[in-house]
Amino acid sequence: MNLRGRFISLEGGEGAGKSTLLTGLRDHLAGQGIDLVQTREPGGTRLGEALRTLLLDPALGGLSAESELLMMFASRAQLVRERIAPALEAGQWVLCDRFADASYAYQGGGRGQPMERIASLESWACAGLAPDLTLLLDLPVAAGRARAAGRGEADRIEAEADAFFERVRATYRARALAEPRRFRMIDAGGTPQQVLHEAIAALQPLLREASR
Repeated sequence: MNLRGRFISLEGGEGAGKSTLLTGLRDHLAGQGIDLVQTREPGGTRLGEALRTLLLDPALGGLSAESELLMMFASRAQLVRERIAPALEAGQWVLCDRFADASYAYQGGGRGQPMERIASLESWACAGLAPDLTLLLDLPVAAGRARAAGRGEADRIEAEADAFFERVRATYRARALAEPRRFRMIDAGGTPQQVLHEAIAALQPLLREASR
């Protein structure tokens, strides 16, 4: 049996249903006997959670795009070294709510930070680690924002204008098209059961490979 764990990331815009899918995937993988670590970005460690609080604080409206990008990668660097890499080396699977693709979409597409700068930070902070599979929940911006509106007061990023989220979505879709072997784009407009069914289908090659 292949003892290295597998790394799965979930990506998508606001209101795409990542939290619901994460719960469904966690339960499915546990039912398959998979030893699983679930985490999120930004966050997942004491440092990451502290940075998350700052990054999403509506009172920090003047945070520069450069500071936001560096804070995201500071959280990511700690998460990789403290949780993700050790879990994979121990044969555990990792299910992560967002990873480096989110910086290309939000800080790159959304904020206009140069993609080359993000790629350089990714190479350094992530130490070459990338997901084995990325599930991209794709949903029109208007539909996603309507869903998110029912969750309470918007955080600093959720409060951005529609044009920001259109750029985020376009960047995500472009990355999925550029890396079809890693990405599986899922129509998030379906029911939670339909989305989960498609995500589970996308997991099957990893499950078969891990069982060899």
